Order: sequence, then C-alpha cells, then structure tokens
Amino acid sequence: MNKQQGTKQQLYDYIKVILGATLVALAYNIFLLPAKLAAGGISGVSTILYELYDLSPAYTQFLINIPIFIIGWLALGKDFSGKTLVGTFWVPFIIYLSSDFPYTITNPLLATIYGGIVLGIGLGIVYKGNGSTGGTAAIAQIVKKFTGLSSGYSQLIVDGFVVISSIIVFNLELTLFALMCIYVTSKVIDMVQLQTSSNKLILIITENEEKIQSIIRNEIDRGLTKIRSVGGYSNNSKTMILCVAEQTEAVHLKRILQQEEPTAFVVFINASEILGRGFSLDKYYGQKL
Repeated sequence: MNKQQGTKQQLYDYIKVILGATLVALAYNIFLLPAKLAAGGISGVSTILYELYDLSPAYTQFLINIPIFIIGWLALGKDFSGKTLVGTFWVPFIIYLSSDFPYTITNPLLATIYGGIVLGIGLGIVYKGNGSTGGTAAIAQIVKKFTGLSSGYSQLIVDGFVVISSIIVFNLELTLFALMCIYVTSKVIDMVQLQTSSNKLILIITENEEKIQSIIRNEIDRGLTKIRSVGGYSNNSKTMILCVAEQTEAVHLKRILQQEEPTAFVVFINASEILGRGFSLDKYYGQKL
C-alpha cells in the first residue's frame, strides 16, 4: 500500500469512528438512559450515577475515559489511541448535544432490542475503523488482543461486570433487560465486523466440470477455482469447483444446476467476509477502485 492509499485508508477509518461513535451516543440518549438500562461500559456507570446523583452523563463519561484512554494508549499503540481519542471526545460530545432529544424510548423491552441493535452497529463500525469509543470498549479491545476472543464476546465479558453491579441501584427486571441488551449488542458487533451478509461459498463436486464451469460463467458471471479430487465411494476422478456468489446469484445457480446437472453434489455455505475481486475489489480487471 503506497502513502496515498495509506492516507486515504486512515481518513476512512476516522470517518468510521466518528459515524459509529455518533450512533453509540444516540443509542444511549434515545434508548438506554430513558429506559434506565445500565447496559455495560462507562455508559452503564454514567446511567447509575445519573440515577443516584443526577450527574451529567456526558461529563461523567468524559472524565472516566481519561485514565482508561491512557491505559489503551500504552497497551494498543499510538495509531489505535489516535482514533480512540476521537471516539472518547465524540461520544460525550454527541451525548451532550442530543441530551434534549425529543423522541425517546422508555419501554425496557423496546430499548433492549433497538438500543442494543443501534449500539452494536455503532461499536461495530468503530471497530472496523480500528478505533474505540473509549471506556470499557477500549478495555474490550485490550481483552480481544491478549485473549483472541472476538470483539463481541470481549465486550460481553467486560460489560457483564457493570450490568450485574447495577442491580444495587435498579431492580432485577431492569438488570435482566440490560443483560439482554449487551447480548444483542455483542451479536450485532460481530455481524457488522464480519459482514455476515447473504454471500455464499458454493462447493460443487462433479464429473462434468466443463459444463458446470460454463454455467457459472454464463449464468452468474463469477470466477471459480477447480480442485482435482477422487470420490470416496466410487474412486472415480472428480472435480471440486469453488465459487463465491451473492444470495440472488446463488439462488439462480441452484435452480440452473437442479435443471442441468441434477447429479452434481452441491453445498452452499454462508460466507462471513470475502476479500478479493468481485467483492472487496472491482469485479473486472482494469477498473479503478
């Protein structure tokens, strides 16, 4: 990657951090705080302190984030800390600006579901930008680095301690809703990071590779890889064809294969993230990104 591409990638990362941090702040003000859900993290701590002492969540989160930011800077490096610094300032800033947002959700169940989804999307976008919103999100990234756990499960572990402690201030029902919320959030984080879309990895085992190859190229215009193989029962030579396609393309290919090659052995597998031409790169050579 040349210097210009590196600079452009850095810019995209910072945009992701700002966009994701904005969603995190809005999820807090619209769903979590009005419903009294201490759904983990520094936001959960600030919710508890707001309930007990009427302290401003924006100022509380900003002050608590300062020492945690220093820890993140020492553990995760300067590049991460630069983006974390943006997230650390941006979340409390948006919380402050949107503190009088006219539309809020006080129903704990709705706040759990929709707040968890919005919060997970926001944190997932921030993590895709290799950043953090500070607080326990930074701690979760440290846990991820040293344990190998996914971002979602790291967040789940760290936030769980805060949520369980909230039972002292809130009732058991709200605490259980908060636990549900961080579970939803953790799942959405991993979905955003892994881009668990409808793309499919298609494995086709056939003795008629030329016909299958022609169908794939002519019907869905996708590339493929051929692997020579041997049937375990018949000991006959076969070809395993690997192809990645979008959901609609996979459905169309399935229909064609059932009509044209019903004896072919076909497996469709969900593909969580795909890098390469036709997905993360332009489909055809010679095009500019």
